[in-house]
Amino acid sequence: MKNILKTGVVAGVLLTLASCSISGPVLITDNENTKRAESSFKVILGIFRPMEADISIAKTAQKAGIKNVSSVDYRVDNKIFVKKYTTIVTGN
Repeated sequence: MKNILKTGVVAGVLLTLASCSISGPVLITDNENTKRAESSFKVILGIFRPMEADISIAKTAQKAGIKNVSSVDYRVDNKIFVKKYTTIVTGN
C-alpha cells in the first residue's frame, strides 16, 4: 500500500511540473524584420478565456506598427490547468 501511495505522489508531482510547448512558423516572406510584436491570451481549465482575446496577425502587427510582415509564428504553451496561445509577428 505504501508503494502505491509513493507512486501516486511522485506521479502527481511530475504532472504538476510537466509542461509542453508547441510552436511553428505560419508565414515567412522576404521582407525585412526590424520590428517584433507578440499577442497572447490564457485559457484556464479549458473553459475560461478573456472576452476580448484577439491574437490575429493583423492586430498583432498593428500593435508594433508593422506594415510589411516578414514572418508569423504561433506558439501554444500547455500546462496542466492553463494553456497560453501566442502569435508572434516580425516585419517593418
